[in-house]
Amino acid sequence: MKREAGDMATLVVVPCGKGKIWDRYPDAGATPARTAYTGAPFVKNREYAEAFADRWVILSARYGFIDPDFAIPGPYDVTFNDPTTDPIPVEELRRQVREKGLASFEVVVALGSAKYAGKTQAAFTTSRARVCAPVAHLPMFEMMRAVSEAINLRRPFEC
Repeated sequence: MKREAGDMATLVVVPCGKGKIWDRYPDAGATPARTAYTGAPFVKNREYAEAFADRWVILSARYGFIDPDFAIPGPYDVTFNDPTTDPIPVEELRRQVREKGLASFEVVVALGSAKYAGKTQAAFTTSRARVCAPVAHLPMFEMMRAVSEAINLRRPFEC
């Protein structure tokens, strides 16, 4: 995305997803995160991130904030929606924000559900970033429609 004068550096956080490549190809082995997640919401959110972000990361309940080229070794089933799956703690997410240079972004667009957006907001509380979650309040179908519309109109969410 080309930024205009005065625009702020934007990080887009894409939530992972339940659907993974190993569901269809159990022997796929280690796979880059950008292609490991196969669900329609992830694919649409990735498209948004690729169109509008200065940098984008994936928020995985197992690994935390990961770059699109991070090699996921194999299948897993961890979610923020079920604490018994042992999701990554917010303290670790905060550490990753600092160590991965994510705290330097002025705007963080957290896509996905309120649960994932909340984890992103909590992770950035000690940074100067303004975190917005433009679709977190919407049902899944409406969320995907809003992201698709932003892409099709070439108009990123206002944060």
